[in-house]
Amino acid sequence: MAAPTPPITVNGRRRQLAAALLPNPSTEPPNEADERGDRPPNLVAVRPPDEPSDPARTSARTLRLTPASTVKIRPVRWLWADRIPAAAITLIPGREGIGKSLLLAWMTARLTRGEMPGAHLGTPRPVIYAATEDSWPHTIGPRLIAAGADLDLVFRVDVEFGDSTEQLILPRDCDALAEEIRERDVAMLAMDPALSLISSTINNSQDRELRTALEPLFRMCDTTGCAAVGLAHFNKSTTADPLTAITGSRAWAAVARAVLAVARDPQAEDGSCVLSQAKSNLGRLDVPSLRYQVRTVELPTAEGESAHVGLLEFTGESERSVEDILAESATRDTFDRAEAGEAASWLAAYIADQPSREASAQQVFTEGQAAGFSKDQLKRAKPRAKVVSRKSDFGQGWVWALTTAPGTEGGAA
Repeated sequence: MAAPTPPITVNGRRRQLAAALLPNPSTEPPNEADERGDRPPNLVAVRPPDEPSDPARTSARTLRLTPASTVKIRPVRWLWADRIPAAAITLIPGREGIGKSLLLAWMTARLTRGEMPGAHLGTPRPVIYAATEDSWPHTIGPRLIAAGADLDLVFRVDVEFGDSTEQLILPRDCDALAEEIRERDVAMLAMDPALSLISSTINNSQDRELRTALEPLFRMCDTTGCAAVGLAHFNKSTTADPLTAITGSRAWAAVARAVLAVARDPQAEDGSCVLSQAKSNLGRLDVPSLRYQVRTVELPTAEGESAHVGLLEFTGESERSVEDILAESATRDTFDRAEAGEAASWLAAYIADQPSREASAQQVFTEGQAAGFSKDQLKRAKPRAKVVSRKSDFGQGWVWALTTAPGTEGGAA
């Protein structure tokens, strides 16, 4: 029969410990350190109750420590010199309708022709093009042709699943994508837009969830040397920071190693847009902003009728950056909201005082300017003041009139 457990003193208080926690005195006599009291008797390790034992999981996971001295240092290679790194994720955010997709087509054309300034200059390289919002026969194909791409080196990507075909989904298809990239020596994965490729099971607005898709994509880029370049949208916020303006979680800007923001310049008489380096973890942030225009070109088709498609053309460097444009827009929006109510109140009262509750557009502009409102402010105040514009029945140009009919559409005066 085992001897009763002796009481011991821990931190000055007597506690009775379970016999299982103490060594068997018949087989494990106390050592010299125990005799001197340098440390308490050895106790058997006990797993905390909130960490249940999982032999299968424990045996499958093994820690490996690698000395930093054994890591081979590599130089940064650039898909587009000083702007887009190879082997990393790059994001191109901006508003709708300013040529983001045309920019991606321009990059694809330069890479497939060996004309992109960077690591692949002089060596044509393939591109995998994942697009979900536009038609290949009507939009994407014509854009690539107009941009001058080698179509034999541009690969549309679909996923065969049983008897059906579906789009590429991240991160589920990362491994299969990596195999194709290595086999064909692909230089760029074009994602138009990037958000549409993320699995529907992932909440794009939650950082932690979104990272479960972006981090495998980043590892794929790092191991294959392929750049992933995705398009994104700006949200409706009034901020001068392009990274903050990206729609969705901050994980987009955090995981991307580079961000090239684009915006239309309202001060440019030619309607041109600006491209600026908003983030660069691997290189310079002071690269010059570039200015580009979008023009329409006509392409012949096999059906006889011509197709009209946009073509992006860079016109040189820009002194104004996207951050400058966003800052001006934020200031203007704040000012406009402060005066919108005043302009609408004045406009509604002025029109109500006129015969037939209408006045010529020129008369409104003249009186409005005298009251301290610009022509643009008065035009923006029309919906709020329930004022519409229409052609005069007597050939006297545009008139502005009050209306109580909802949904009445006005003209362009």
